[in-house]
Amino acid sequence: MEDSKNSNIGLKVGLGILLVLFLGTAFYASKLYSDKQETERVLVNEKQQVMNDLNNMAKQYDEAIAQNEVANQDLIEARERIQGLMDSLKISQNSVNSLWRYKKKYLALQEEMDELLAENDRLKVENELLATTLDSTQVQLEERTMFTDSLLVQNTELANVVEDAATLQTVGLKGMGVIERSSGKQIPTERARRSDKIKVCFTVAKNNLAEAGDKELYVQVIDPKNNVLGTNNQIQFDDQVLNYSLISRFNYENRNLNICEYISRGDEKFEKGRYTVNVFNEKELISTSEFELR
Repeated sequence: MEDSKNSNIGLKVGLGILLVLFLGTAFYASKLYSDKQETERVLVNEKQQVMNDLNNMAKQYDEAIAQNEVANQDLIEARERIQGLMDSLKISQNSVNSLWRYKKKYLALQEEMDELLAENDRLKVENELLATTLDSTQVQLEERTMFTDSLLVQNTELANVVEDAATLQTVGLKGMGVIERSSGKQIPTERARRSDKIKVCFTVAKNNLAEAGDKELYVQVIDPKNNVLGTNNQIQFDDQVLNYSLISRFNYENRNLNICEYISRGDEKFEKGRYTVNVFNEKELISTSEFELR
């Protein structure tokens, strides 16, 4: 009887111990599962954080590349490395070791990005300074060109002024009828019928700017009927044709020179009325006057 009672007590103790062990094992298994779930959740969050950081780095590179007018190959290659790491991270296992490797690569890329972007900013500043210098140089060149053009215009105008100033001029132009005696003596007359010749006199004025040497001027005498007397030859100057009575040729020595030229009447008498006398230096009219024969 006593032995049976003791046996029952031993059985109950054994069952109690087994229950305690079972409950302990169940609790431990539950704890392990819970820890695993928490670890998985943390790893997923960490992985997503690394992905976000890589995305931000990629955007910074995209902005830096877009701001460069000329492609920066270093930035492009670094951007490609980040994209490759992002693609690899997406398919990686959620493990501590794996995540740690990606974090190390991310940190290395972060350091590289800081250096590259700093270098890119330095190059941008240098390029802006260079662009400013080029703009300034361009402005100076344009100003120099404008000055040169202005100087060229002034020199051309000055050359024209000097050329005009060097042109021979005549003063005291006068025309008249003359009677010519057999002795050669000439007598002025205002009678058309009695005039044997028309005498044209003028003074070539002194001009120190004009070169000395053989010169010629064109004399034109127009009668009351608008006929050009004398040889009435033509000469072409650009788009202008000049009918002249005679060519006055002389040697100019940079001093006043008195000249008289004559136009014979030919077979017909001179007409009564007003005569016009013009003197041309090539195509330029430099002197004109009138006289009248009755």
